[in-house]
Order: sequence, then structure tokens, then C-alpha cells
Amino acid sequence: MDDAQKLRDFAASVDAIVHLAGINRGDDETLRDINIKLAVRIAEACQAAGVRPHIVFANSTHSTRPSAYGESKRIAAETLADWAASSRAIFSNLILPHVFGEGCRPHYNSAVATFCHQLAHGEVPRIIEDGELELIHAQRVAEEITGVIDRAQAGEIRLHGTPIRVSAVLAMLQNMAALYTEQIIPELGSEFALDLFNSYRSYLFPHRYPFDLTMKQDARGSLFEAVKTLHGGQCFMSTTKPGVTRGNHYHRRKVERFLVVQGEALIRVRRLISGDIVEFPVSGSRPQYVDMPTLHTHNITNTGTAPLTTLFWTQEIFDAENPDTYVEAV
Repeated sequence: MDDAQKLRDFAASVDAIVHLAGINRGDDETLRDINIKLAVRIAEACQAAGVRPHIVFANSTHSTRPSAYGESKRIAAETLADWAASSRAIFSNLILPHVFGEGCRPHYNSAVATFCHQLAHGEVPRIIEDGELELIHAQRVAEEITGVIDRAQAGEIRLHGTPIRVSAVLAMLQNMAALYTEQIIPELGSEFALDLFNSYRSYLFPHRYPFDLTMKQDARGSLFEAVKTLHGGQCFMSTTKPGVTRGNHYHRRKVERFLVVQGEALIRVRRLISGDIVEFPVSGSRPQYVDMPTLHTHNITNTGTAPLTTLFWTQEIFDAENPDTYVEAV
């Protein structure tokens, strides 16, 4: 953002700019200076390049409050709106409530992220102020931004989330964490509950996996409990020939479990927009599962000399019209 030429070149190369940058921590002067300056530089870059991209600004419900942060967001929006009006461009002022989601930074501006991180690492969460939240998942925000651009929708657009107290969110997460520690998938009866659980799971990866299962043996043979859930879903088995790889895709909402029951395999997982790959060698001789985090592409390769048998489970029945499966190589 400090390189004016690069910013002009960028503005000239796109049809739309989504302005998500900014700060919400710091002294009053810094908040005002940086948040307002970012908007000014975007407007100046577009003006200098002679272009009129559709600008979507991620504003905040705090913009109506008499704080330095609220003032900075309000002025930033006004700056971009003025440029759009004078340039006959489209400007969308997207008012966002409290955003949460997978991999958000803990101990910063999201109680959900902090609670998830603490529970995933055996810490005891503490409520500083039991205020009212309005929570919206980051993926929903991304969907709304895409829709605003596709519709060329201008003006102020207020997104609404789930109203809930801080204490209620913590209670939900504590219940999910307690059940998951006992290898039980919690009740995921609402989109909000699923988003919250996937957010919590993102802080367990990769240190929690693979998770060992208890093998029970007697004169009849052996048994282990593959999946325990409060709501159901879909379970299936597959065989894979030696040297063959399955997968190379990611999911946005699925809770998906890989469990090798016979043979040798290597599970590989990579977070999107990252080059870091986590690998899990697994074997049917030692029952272990890996639950795939959302927004991570993954695959499984038969590394043995015999057919590989794998059990897969997801919390939802496969829908060919809405498969939530996106191809991307690990």
C-alpha cells in the first residue's frame, strides 16, 4: 500500500476492489491515520489510473459510534463514496457485525477465536465482559461480497448475523470441545453450530491428529468405534490400489473423517493459499483417524503393496447438486 505505482497498476488491472484492510487496535491517532489513509490512497490510485472499479468496503457496525475506530471507518467510507460519486463508479458500503471463522487470530478482536484457541490447547477461557454479540461467519461474508459484485449493488448493505451473548458462545464451544475429546461429534443442527464447530476444529490441526482409537479384542476378534455422533451423516468404505491417490480437493463446510482400516497410507493436507504440507503416515494395524479441517486441500495415497481400505465419514449426506467439494492439488 506504500507503493503508489503498484497500487495504481493494481487498480488498473481489476474490475472490482474489495477493501478489507485496516486496524482496530492502537491509539486514537494511529487508528484514524491508518484507516482513513488507506481509503484515500485507494481513491487516489483509481483517479491517477483513470479507472472506475467497483469498490466494496468492509465497514463495521462500530462506524456509528463516537470512538476513534468508529470515526475512522465512517470517514473512510465517506472518502470512497465521494470518489465513486464524482467518478460515476459503484461503491458498496458493507456493514459487518462480529466476524468469526477458521484460523482467525486469537487474543485480538474475536472472542470466538480466543475461546477456540484456548480450548484447543487445554487453557481455561475467561469472560472479561459478557456482552451481546452478532456473529457472522467469514465464509458468509465472502459469499455476500461476491454477490454484491455480481449484482453491481451499490449503497449501504447491512449484513446480519446470529445474536448471542459471549457466555452462550463459550458454553456452546465448551460443550463441543468436551464431546469431541470423548470422540463424539456434537449436534450440528444449525448452520451456526456447524460454523462454530469448524472454527473450533481449525485450532486443533495439526497437533491433535492422528487420533488413536481404542482397539477392543477378545476370542472373536477385534473391534474399534470408528465414528460416534449425535446427529448421523454418511459413512462409506473404499479400496485403493497400491500407488494410487484419492482426494486432491477441499471442503468449505464438511466435517470429514479419514480412517484407514487395512493397509498403509500417507495422508497429506495443505491449507489453502499456503505451501506448507502436513503429512500423516497411517496404518490399518493401528486404528487412527484424521478429521480434515475446512479450507484445507487433502489427499490419501496407498503407500503399501496391497489394496488399501479406508473408511470415510461426513456429517451430511452427499448432495450432487451441492457437493461442497472443490478440486485443488495438495
